[in-house]
Amino acid sequence: MNIKPGNAALRRGRCSIPGQTYIITCVAWNRAPVFRDYRDARMAARVIHAQKSWGDATCLAWVLMPDHFHAVVQLGNDDLAKVVNRLKARVRKAFRVAGRASPLWQKGFHDRALRTDEDARTAARYVIANPVRARLVERAGLYPYWDAVWL
Repeated sequence: MNIKPGNAALRRGRCSIPGQTYIITCVAWNRAPVFRDYRDARMAARVIHAQKSWGDATCLAWVLMPDHFHAVVQLGNDDLAKVVNRLKARVRKAFRVAGRASPLWQKGFHDRALRTDEDARTAARYVIANPVRARLVERAGLYPYWDAVWL
């Protein structure tokens, strides 16, 4: 597996702050639209939706796109990398059990901590609107692979 220099740059300066809210993005291997098939999307969504997948963190909102995943996550005491890696591993395991042998996720992830003046609900609305911006649906409510704690 070839790790590009940009991946290291994503980790530079990263710190996990207990209680901090982050927007995270995980990308499918080679940006393949793995989750375009509804069976694969449903399988991944079940794992993403399970509280056990997040450990002591709280997933406030998430959306599963055909080739990537976004979430708004509030950390507990676990490190952000540990939380994201746990989630990715649980989704990968579900795919392996279903017979998928090829890699599922790109290494690493992108994160952005919300500033103190930013509202988590506003961040969640932005994340959930991804399918609309990608022109997959006309309204977010028509897209089946998302959730938010405020519903």
